[in-house]
Amino acid sequence: MTEKRSPVVAILGHVDHGKTTLLDFIRKANVAAREAGGITQSVGAYEIVHGDRKITFVDTPGHEAFATMRAHGAKVADLAVLVVAADDGVKPQTKDALAAIATAGVPYLVAVTKIDKSNANVEKVKQELAASGVLLEGYGGSVTWHAVSGKTGEGVPELLDLILLATDLLGLTWDKEAPASGVVLSSRLDARRGVLAGIVVKNGVLRVGDMIATETLKGKVKALEDFTGARAKELVPCAPALIGGFEAPPQVGEEFRAGGEAAIAEVYHGMVSPVSQSSRSEKTEDGVRLILKADERGSLEALAVVVEKTCREAPCRIVEKSIGNIYEGDIKLAESTGALVLGFRVKADRAAENLAEGKKVTIAIANIIYELEKFLEARLRGEKKEEGATLEILAVFGAGKGEEQIVGGRITEGTVKNRALFKVFRGGREVGEGQIVNLQSKKKNISEATAGTEVGLLVESSAAITKEDTLRFSGS
Repeated sequence: MTEKRSPVVAILGHVDHGKTTLLDFIRKANVAAREAGGITQSVGAYEIVHGDRKITFVDTPGHEAFATMRAHGAKVADLAVLVVAADDGVKPQTKDALAAIATAGVPYLVAVTKIDKSNANVEKVKQELAASGVLLEGYGGSVTWHAVSGKTGEGVPELLDLILLATDLLGLTWDKEAPASGVVLSSRLDARRGVLAGIVVKNGVLRVGDMIATETLKGKVKALEDFTGARAKELVPCAPALIGGFEAPPQVGEEFRAGGEAAIAEVYHGMVSPVSQSSRSEKTEDGVRLILKADERGSLEALAVVVEKTCREAPCRIVEKSIGNIYEGDIKLAESTGALVLGFRVKADRAAENLAEGKKVTIAIANIIYELEKFLEARLRGEKKEEGATLEILAVFGAGKGEEQIVGGRITEGTVKNRALFKVFRGGREVGEGQIVNLQSKKKNISEATAGTEVGLLVESSAAITKEDTLRFSGS
């Protein structure tokens, strides 16, 4: 027996064009503040109520490294919303998003955002969209659009009305008797809870205890949480949720089926999921060798995309890539193969840091993918770590005498030496300069520390250092 179901809507567009700000206003929650650098770096799904009807939004990342994830976001959606900023117009990633929409074969409408900006120019956006083959209603075409401000909320209710009107024409239904099915949006390996997967249910009812499978993996649903984090016994379309029970992290974009053995046999083909995809190279091979670590599969895919892009002009080889924090085993592999370790949104445990320091293995860790891209570009240009270093401030503990401060941070690039001079950067802008008075690690005075090491510093600075700052050293 079929019933009408709510739509799943993907938000796509160029980075910094206001996608997350728009969703923040819609769901009255601040997601951007929880994202490093204010950039959405993993696919999330959120359910809202407009009037008496539900809409599930898939918030897809805008940075070019996440092209694969954007495509998956469009795949799961019934409708896409292409976001274009009124103060910026059509950009390369706007065109990438259009390509993803076309590939997925889903209908779409356009939201022209940031109309509250003083330099907003909606007419210019219309012209640039027309040049890209998108003809809006009232501008010689049939693509529905609306001008909105995620900051003030102007036009947002009308946009939601248009979304519901557009999806009504699609005649979306679901069958409560059918085996539950849907799409994997994210996956990660949690040290405490095991494998966790973010999913959207598209048909049927998903229950705790169901067998579940994708084409490459299977398991049993042990836990269900809705998008707010509340425990649930069952989920109906189009509910976004976090589930536990897969035997390994499934691939982002895979379809899943749940139910009994017969139901999952229709989708599962017994392939092995490449959680740790290894193409180990010998230490004698030419080129920069890399070990990639990330917090979840989508992040790992994105990091691999950055590496592939950065290494177009110079030889690189990925020794291994896997999900999870950096441990001793990663350092031992790096030492035996001569590899660098790149960590995206992960941490290195103390034993790994100690071993890396002893074996002279370089670890570069960042929560923003641009920083790893810059680090790799520098290494490919042959810039040695001694020529410069970067330290990310993690904590500010207090003040010393005069302009002295006590701070803690992690070295993300290069080697930092005691008494080194530095410049203070905030939001990419230089705001001051200073010098290290004393350098410590594990409460012991040290003369220098390398990338990946967390350190404590007594510094003398012309600017009051905050947790948002980065210290950059030249010739440290």
